[in-house]
Amino acid sequence: MEPNRLLLVDDDRVLARTLARSLALAGYEVETASTAEAARRAFHADPEALDLALLDLRLPDGDGLELLEEFRQARPDLPCLVLTAYGSVQTAVEAMRRGAVDFLMKPFPREKLLASVERALERRRLLDENERLRRQLRQTRKSGTIATQSPAFAAVLEMVRRAAPTDATVLITGETGVGKERLAALVHEWSRRRDAPFLTVNCAALAESLLDSQLFGHVRGAFTGADEDRRGLFEEADGGTLFLDEVGDVSPALQAKLLRVLQEGECLPVGATRPRKVDVRIVAATNRDLAADVRAGRFREDLYYRLHVFTVRVPPLRERLEDLPALVQAFVEEANRKTGRAVRGLSAAALEACRAYPWPGNVRELKNVVERAVILCPGEWIGPDLLALGEAAGPTAEGEIRWPGRNLALREVEAAYIAEVLRRTRWGKSAAARILGISRKTLDRKIREYGLAPGEGPA
Repeated sequence: MEPNRLLLVDDDRVLARTLARSLALAGYEVETASTAEAARRAFHADPEALDLALLDLRLPDGDGLELLEEFRQARPDLPCLVLTAYGSVQTAVEAMRRGAVDFLMKPFPREKLLASVERALERRRLLDENERLRRQLRQTRKSGTIATQSPAFAAVLEMVRRAAPTDATVLITGETGVGKERLAALVHEWSRRRDAPFLTVNCAALAESLLDSQLFGHVRGAFTGADEDRRGLFEEADGGTLFLDEVGDVSPALQAKLLRVLQEGECLPVGATRPRKVDVRIVAATNRDLAADVRAGRFREDLYYRLHVFTVRVPPLRERLEDLPALVQAFVEEANRKTGRAVRGLSAAALEACRAYPWPGNVRELKNVVERAVILCPGEWIGPDLLALGEAAGPTAEGEIRWPGRNLALREVEAAYIAEVLRRTRWGKSAAARILGISRKTLDRKIREYGLAPGEGPA
């Protein structure tokens, strides 16, 4: 996963270097500009590559608010933070009116800056994710259902159709990449809540404190950088559906707060003393064995039974190979649209190779394999040589560690192993951290320490 790219615009070069260093140490890629003209050049060089802009209000050749408006017109989805030493309530209101997501008064502590940047980027990720889900819902609404030739998957769709019209909590289980999110969208689409919000959050992708704030909201002063009250996803989804992906990764403290929502229909924002009533249907998903986690004391038994009202197990792709040809063709057509290619499909030999492959990454892996093959395909048909099946699996037996061809320092061994786990999980950091038995924060630190990047080994 590439680091988020930030544009920092400030005429105080010393401060800009200090802020850029702090942001770089936090894992961001930062470009700086000291004038409005330099900021425009940096922005227009590749507007889509930027993930966030930090804009000083007073610049020697322009106004930060004008830059804010110009950037937002070109990229309406670009989050912008405004920085200033000359702030007022009126200036802050005007900045927010023009589209700023936050307003920071100088001087501010490093922690406040990082918290504001992280919140802005997470809000952008949530908006992107929910826009993708809305497109998916529109497609589902247009087609009315998901076509399948698999009896096992047809049974899953029938279970979803039966559960959807009720308000019962639905727990969707299955391996990574089987399409749990798509089924959660169907639960919402086939329910009486279909015209209300459908929001989603990946519980494994966020630190506990950030997930707490995202789900339940916070009040002003609850923590560093909490300058105003903010509604959480439970309140934003009121009347609709909230999809909790990877719910098995939620911490014990947040499990207790989730239980309160399910039992009492109320949530407690971070820093608040009074709960707020919400009417939200919860659909949760996990690739973990929650019953085993309950027995091991990692997951609350009472929460498990609250989530376990209606459970749907999604079969892995190897158990629904009847759908393989249709899925392949759909992914070929999608890749053609994205890349401008005109590939017709897979050859008979390539399709047979797909049927023989176990697909540990399931439908998600199939989509990635097909897209890569479409890009590499020199003609109309994809042959088996372009599929690169099983690249994530090495020739050694499961659990076997191969002795290296040379003597390695312990540091080199650790770097190589982390790189291999990241490769096998396709740079899914949460999954990699679980395999390694370390936190996401520790994994991010080691990725920076060893200079790891997708497609590369240790630096």
